[in-house]
Amino acid sequence: MNLIIDEENCIGCGLCESVCIRENIKVDDICIELDSGLCFNCCHCMAVCPKDAIIVKKYENQLDKVQNYNQSNIPVSTTDLLDLFKQRRSIRWFKDKKIDKETLNKLFEAVYYSPSAENKQDVEFVVIEDEERLNSFMELVYDIIKVKEKEFFRIQRLGEYLKNPDDFDYHPLLWSGKQLILGFATIPTNAVIAATRIEVLAYTMGLGGFYSLWMLMADEIDHDKLMKFFPEVSSDKHLASTFVIGYPKVRYRKTLPHDEIKITYI
Repeated sequence: MNLIIDEENCIGCGLCESVCIRENIKVDDICIELDSGLCFNCCHCMAVCPKDAIIVKKYENQLDKVQNYNQSNIPVSTTDLLDLFKQRRSIRWFKDKKIDKETLNKLFEAVYYSPSAENKQDVEFVVIEDEERLNSFMELVYDIIKVKEKEFFRIQRLGEYLKNPDDFDYHPLLWSGKQLILGFATIPTNAVIAATRIEVLAYTMGLGGFYSLWMLMADEIDHDKLMKFFPEVSSDKHLASTFVIGYPKVRYRKTLPHDEIKITYI
């Protein structure tokens, strides 16, 4: 059984049954869990209950994370959110100032509430901020992706940089970034969605960054070799998001034009 049901508080309204996509709840006079074995702890029954009569056992020690809200009162207007998306820029030039752990942990609050397919909640992040560890990781990435050096000029530049960093004004992959947030998941999309939430929240906090495909390429070419760098992360998970983050050195003043988005209604 996955649910704790307070029979005294339950009013039998049926809302919990209406939102249970696994048909694990039946309401007669009160809510009854059918114990079908299909419940995947999505907590929708808990979120919709007007009398706090349902608690998902898995999260009974995290009730401090549960907050009441009025869904008809959206805290951000459509215009404000769209303006935020318009202002977002890829930032590659950063101040010589690292983001402290308290600020980073605030960013990860956005991940806590991020959705995931089938409620897998399989996303985890690694922050690389130690200079020596970051350099070692870049060396590993190059060692893996150098097989495509002839295809991509940027990979060639990375190899040259690693041999003689003093000859360069900036890192070919990190630019002036000093901190890297890596997202892992068994379902890559889950990590990508979570990372975009970090990015948007970061912008509201005066931070910025950019995504890099080159580190993702390393996972595609030799996943097992890459994951040896991360013994704390299950090798079943793939590197799905790489975000270089910091305090922007440059502030932009205008939105940018983009190619028109192709949209087909069928």
